[in-house]
Amino acid sequence: MSKAIYPGSFDPITNGHLDILSRAVKVFDEVVVLVAVNPEKHFNFTPEERVEMIKEATKQYKNVKVDFYKGLTVEYAKKNHATHLIRGLRAVSDFEYEFQLASANEHVDSSIDMIFFMARGDKSFISSSAIMELARNGIDVSDLVPPSVSKIINKK
Repeated sequence: MSKAIYPGSFDPITNGHLDILSRAVKVFDEVVVLVAVNPEKHFNFTPEERVEMIKEATKQYKNVKVDFYKGLTVEYAKKNHATHLIRGLRAVSDFEYEFQLASANEHVDSSIDMIFFMARGDKSFISSSAIMELARNGIDVSDLVPPSVSKIINKK
């Protein structure tokens, strides 16, 4: 059984994230969407809120689980017998960061491979931080996030 981890802050989950996930679930038997917890970073939503938003947005997928973890993603993958980490690439700048991350992960455990999915053109500009910035300035972001997430953003 092939198992992959799709890590990220997902603050909040976007339609871009869901596009990557929709392709990953066709490749792997199981995909764990892993909410990253970094106490030094400011988030709009708590880890628990992000997990709940993701569960609601991914409930149509039978082979998706959602979890959060405070340590290194590659360590989580190793502990949970995952063989791959999934990452999305939007632009060249993403590639440089992801290349460094892949190298660091390989140093920790070379048996866990990273798989990259390119963002589709119409979703390549979507980022959680951009969505929150637009929403804070009164811009409707309902076409950029799942409906359940749009409702939560509007309440904030």
